[in-house]
Amino acid sequence: MGLYERYLALRIRRHEGVPPDHIALVITERDLLERGAYETLTEFFEWATEYATQITVYVSVLDAAAVPPLQRELETIDAPRPVAVRGPEDDARADAPIRIGIGLGGKHEFTSAVRTLAERVDAGELEPAEIDDEQVEDHLVFPSEPDLVIKTGAERLSDFMIWQSVYSELYFTDVNWRNFRKRDFLRAVREYCNRSRRFGR
Repeated sequence: MGLYERYLALRIRRHEGVPPDHIALVITERDLLERGAYETLTEFFEWATEYATQITVYVSVLDAAAVPPLQRELETIDAPRPVAVRGPEDDARADAPIRIGIGLGGKHEFTSAVRTLAERVDAGELEPAEIDDEQVEDHLVFPSEPDLVIKTGAERLSDFMIWQSVYSELYFTDVNWRNFRKRDFLRAVREYCNRSRRFGR
């Protein structure tokens, strides 16, 4: 780790604010086509596990045909903790410490959760009055709420974890994924520590 990275890490350790326990990253399928993209992602996992117990990566996809090869590649990625990868048609809950969604839009995920709840009501397993925030979250593929969401390359999240990220701290960087380094990650964590979270209040 370089001198500047050590300086940033020291600032975070000495900061009164608590680092994020759940860190999310938003990248695109094009980012993963860049040379060294998967190596950077592996390094990102190492950086993030120094602070967080949960890591979520969302890969936005424009071409559905790109999903299967991306999913195969990501399912074999070298990571410091167990990984759960979910595609657009998956509805199984992702409970691993590292979770990766490929083209799994927030609207689709939320709609699937609502549909499942409606089916349970129709089957007599659930009363409509029993449906609350926890019931919805229990039926999401990615149930946990990120503390910090990092988006590289542009100031837009696209269709990403609509329900879960409503109170997340968002950090946008102009740095493209191919140029993303540990110092960029540490800047995001430091910025998170500097913020006063309001949780919608």
